[in-house]
Amino acid sequence: MIRFKSMFHNAMHSKLFWPSAGIALILLFNAFFTPGFFNIRLQDGHLFGSLIDILNRGTPILIIALGMTLVIAKEGIDISVGSVLAIAASLAAFLLQKHVPFVLALLAGLGIGALCGYWNGLLVAKLKIQPMIATLILLTVGRGIAQLISGGKIITIADPAYRFVGGGYLLGLPFSVLLAVIVFVILHVITRKTAFGLFLEAVGSNRVSSEFAGIHSTRIMMSVYVICGFCAALAGIIVSSNITGADSNNAGLWFELDAILAVVIGGTSMRGGRFYLGGTVLGALFIQTLTTTIYTLGVPSESVMVVKAIVIIVVSLVQSDVLRDKLSRQFGKKIRKKVLVNEAAA
Repeated sequence: MIRFKSMFHNAMHSKLFWPSAGIALILLFNAFFTPGFFNIRLQDGHLFGSLIDILNRGTPILIIALGMTLVIAKEGIDISVGSVLAIAASLAAFLLQKHVPFVLALLAGLGIGALCGYWNGLLVAKLKIQPMIATLILLTVGRGIAQLISGGKIITIADPAYRFVGGGYLLGLPFSVLLAVIVFVILHVITRKTAFGLFLEAVGSNRVSSEFAGIHSTRIMMSVYVICGFCAALAGIIVSSNITGADSNNAGLWFELDAILAVVIGGTSMRGGRFYLGGTVLGALFIQTLTTTIYTLGVPSESVMVVKAIVIIVVSLVQSDVLRDKLSRQFGKKIRKKVLVNEAAA
């Protein structure tokens, strides 16, 4: 009994427990109320089904959230990722329309994303502007830049190689899902197998102390914003490829909010320091699973944000350390009471 209590206490305080539990509850709900939700079929060598859709549709948010995790880990934030997404997609689509080779258009799209990240990092790390204000500049101006590139129109994409990035399949799975796996693995290696992750957590916990310890905090801060910008650009390539068009007005709209939510639900604190890439993956999957479930149930589009907000508020509350401690103490009292009753009966 004591061992079970210890396991329960550890689970309650695990950063991965609550997002995992949230996903499990949504899937359990679908098992009872959504017929065929778990059906997966193979057609023309491709896997199809609601679960595959969750992975496919959630990929852009997941990739952005992984980059956002590093920014939040250093006690920053980037609310411009939606606009960066639109800029990268518009530039790549514009170049393809001008018959620029696929590889060059792709590199240009990814490069402009990294450049936008460098700009944000410059404002935050060098000029000491508050992250919210610094990235608000690009949030506002970036959407206008994307519209200038596209001429305010939706640019259609006919290049088959480009369309494969977000709409193609490899080994039966959407190619975009494999890209998200690659991004996760690369960031995991960089942050957990090199000193970069340790330096990042040190800067996020206390920048002044980390500088006294010899860590170049400015470089770390610049680096995470460049990575975040690159991730936003990659997500833009995937989104525009998936719909075979670059929509500078609506592409990436509100993506920054879902990305930040995914990071927070995954257990990374907005105060910086420790971060959890695995938790971010679960947070992004939770948001997309919830979104897919809502649409599957036929909830009106105008009510989707309200339903998502309610569920996310509940998940955020149960992640509270104060609430978890109270639940843990209450559970401990019940366990002790049962033990005393059993001892008295014996």
